[in-house]
Amino acid sequence: MKNIQYPTNDLPKIGIRPVIDGRRKGVRESLEETTMRLAKSTAQLLSDHLRHSNGQPVKCIVADTCIGGVAEAAQTAAKFSRQGVSLSITVTPCWCYGSETMDMDPLIPKAVWGFNGTERPGAVYLAAVLAAHDQKGLPAFSIYGHDVQDAGDREIPNDVKEKLLRFARAGLTAARLRGKSYLSLGGTSMGIAGSIVDQSFFENYLGMRVEAVDMTEITRRIEEGIYDREEFSKALAWTKAKCKEGRDYNPPDKQRNRNQKDKDWETVVKMTMIARDLMIGNPRLAELGYGEEALGHNAILGGFQGQRHWTDHFTNGDFMEAILNTSFDWNGIREAFTFATENDSLNGVSMLFGHLLTGTAQIFADVRTYWSPEAVRRVTGYKLTGVTENGFIHLINSGAATLDATGQQEVNCKPVMKPYWEITPEEAENCLQATTWYPAVTEYFRGGGFSSNFLTRGGMPVTMIRLNLVKGLGPILQLAEGWMADLPPKVHHQLDERTNPTWPTHWFVPRLTGSRPFKDVYSVMVNWGANHGAISYGHIGADLITLASILRIPVSMHNIPEEMVFRPSAWSAFGAMDPQGADFRACANFSPLYGKY
Repeated sequence: MKNIQYPTNDLPKIGIRPVIDGRRKGVRESLEETTMRLAKSTAQLLSDHLRHSNGQPVKCIVADTCIGGVAEAAQTAAKFSRQGVSLSITVTPCWCYGSETMDMDPLIPKAVWGFNGTERPGAVYLAAVLAAHDQKGLPAFSIYGHDVQDAGDREIPNDVKEKLLRFARAGLTAARLRGKSYLSLGGTSMGIAGSIVDQSFFENYLGMRVEAVDMTEITRRIEEGIYDREEFSKALAWTKAKCKEGRDYNPPDKQRNRNQKDKDWETVVKMTMIARDLMIGNPRLAELGYGEEALGHNAILGGFQGQRHWTDHFTNGDFMEAILNTSFDWNGIREAFTFATENDSLNGVSMLFGHLLTGTAQIFADVRTYWSPEAVRRVTGYKLTGVTENGFIHLINSGAATLDATGQQEVNCKPVMKPYWEITPEEAENCLQATTWYPAVTEYFRGGGFSSNFLTRGGMPVTMIRLNLVKGLGPILQLAEGWMADLPPKVHHQLDERTNPTWPTHWFVPRLTGSRPFKDVYSVMVNWGANHGAISYGHIGADLITLASILRIPVSMHNIPEEMVFRPSAWSAFGAMDPQGADFRACANFSPLYGKY
């Protein structure tokens, strides 16, 4: 049975715009080959190093001709529109006519690489066209190599490569959002602000729509059999064979009997299939006579309210959320879905940013507890050392985190979280073996169900992300790069048992900078803007900052070195001596891409 995955026929492409001095009878002719070669080498770099989150290679579309003036700029824009180009990179080794050759599409993220050479003034064009971009309110990223190159040098310097790739990753992520949906299954969960879904935010900042579906739709599809029964049989058999059930921590009088638990397993498997079908559709349903349901909701992101209106009566959503967020299921290894617990749409968006930038599965967790060295020693008698010597944050939620987070995927014997196309069947099996599914604690989940439990292996570099909404300000992004940490088994057990032994645990240590809000681990916890965080494998903070600037979302908190921060050149006009304040002012000035918020 084939995996049912996101559609791949609308993936954004990168447009490469070689611009040139338009003067004929000698000047342009002498530059044609060099300029087009620069464009093609840029396209080759991007195609060689980038993939979409579904594993497909990124395609670049190079203009048919060099662009020497407005006519060729218009011809290129028409070609890009026909071929699905969603971001553009202008390249040149020479002087060109700024406003006559620039990309004028207001919805396309833009970068300009002006070759650092002395024979022709590429830097002069770069400055001139960026001034035009700023004056017209069309921000563009400036790419200018640190060192002078010879005119015939075919190498792309490393600093230029880094900026080209960073812009491309961020621009592709922004483009993937446009026209997609957030599937809100249910409404507000337990008063959590992120589950008060703000449709205007999705529409104006991300170019997405919100599809609101009541949770009773899951019940309807279960009771009316609107799912693939053949796949269900396969999925249930896989679940029984691969998902080991743990002991029941509930008091004897609160435990569900064996028949109830078996029914719960059947229900959570059906819920997983149905949520997936609601997100992206399933052609098999059309074959079964359910043409409308087969279409899905064009959702690139979903969320499930669960508590309490559902979970007080029905089985919880932990299995559904965990398996959807994992890079494999009963149909094999596949791209992870992005699916938010408790319908926290803002944490879901944070997860989606991380997933689209890296291709890896994302962790949803409560930012639950700061453990100081003193508190750990008081409770366990253990003195923290190494990466945890300044304390750590306990990330944990009700068994809905991706199984990729076990750390059972490896590179050179070290734990990692891989994009799905690099995961081996043995690694998927190891993730399953490292996970135990405990009967849901009924004081939380009266309707039963199962919650996953595992311990994330330490040593993995990660980035914790959170998008928040602030009245009068709009959306802001927070991020903290750091590492997952190991504790001695006895210490882990003592601390973990104080919270909930049926849920997955991740011990997180942010990288400190010595200044607020990263002067210490406690300050990171205190300044975090919500009860949830999205955790992505790898240190991707610089990419997130670039993405946020494209989307006009200021970053209120980060621990990224200043030299790695890459935003449109116009941002410096809002206060080059105060880059964080300038970010807020620039985002407010240029406003959301898709309309007033």
